[in-house]
Amino acid sequence: MKHILVTGANGQLGKTFQEIASQYPGYQFTFTDVDELNITDADAVNQYLGAQTFDACINCAAYTAVDKAEADEDNAFLLNFQAPLFLAEACSNQGTQYIHISTDYVFDGKACVPYTEEDDASPSTIYGSSKMRGEAAALSANPSTVVIRTSWLYSKYGVNFVSRMQELMAEKESLSIVFDQVGTPTYALDLAKAILSMLDFKYEKLDEIGGIYHYSNEGVASWYDFAVAIKSLSGSQCKLEPITSEAYPTAAERPSYSVLNKGKIKNVFGLEIPYWKDSLQACIGK
Repeated sequence: MKHILVTGANGQLGKTFQEIASQYPGYQFTFTDVDELNITDADAVNQYLGAQTFDACINCAAYTAVDKAEADEDNAFLLNFQAPLFLAEACSNQGTQYIHISTDYVFDGKACVPYTEEDDASPSTIYGSSKMRGEAAALSANPSTVVIRTSWLYSKYGVNFVSRMQELMAEKESLSIVFDQVGTPTYALDLAKAILSMLDFKYEKLDEIGGIYHYSNEGVASWYDFAVAIKSLSGSQCKLEPITSEAYPTAAERPSYSVLNKGKIKNVFGLEIPYWKDSLQACIGK
């Protein structure tokens, strides 16, 4: 039986792992959040991982308040850069496979074709910069680290675009939604299952295939397209108006294009990735 440590267990991806844990009898899961393990404390991380034997550590913890990060740089870098470094180092010392979740925000969004893992990261936000530094630090400290970049993550848990849209559509007669930012929604349940599939691959460990991988659902959408699909599946009568990013200014600049090329993760692990609309329907349950 493989023993898996999941950090950031109170976030939407961490809660998704808790939801499906019983479906994987070959795995023993230990779930932690800041109350059980402060991953920004190097000594605490080393002591925790040294006291038990873990086959893998999946780090779901992150500072994800994109706009707030612009004025809260220290805390963003503490959680998105230093914590992954501490975890990667501790995992390397203990022979534990480290899996780190990253983001499409490491790119500036100026491309017009899907980003591959070989494309240069060039973030335009504090959040993106902190995540890029975290990737590099983890891989430098522990080359067997598997970094998984994802995008537009949503789930049945916490506050995300799907839950927020459903809430607003129930309250308001009309909403304005940006149409000139394009990417791909990702259902946290699909991502969690993909990660466990990777751990269950034919390799005893992932040392031979450490590096960066991209994962999102299949297909492409704008935020407006995403909202229209949510409206349809929710049965809402709310009117949606497409607007430009210029008409909806934010503290942090959003990538105008952040579609991820998933060829590498599909080829290496043989993954079949669901289409984003099918996964959205599965999440909303209609």
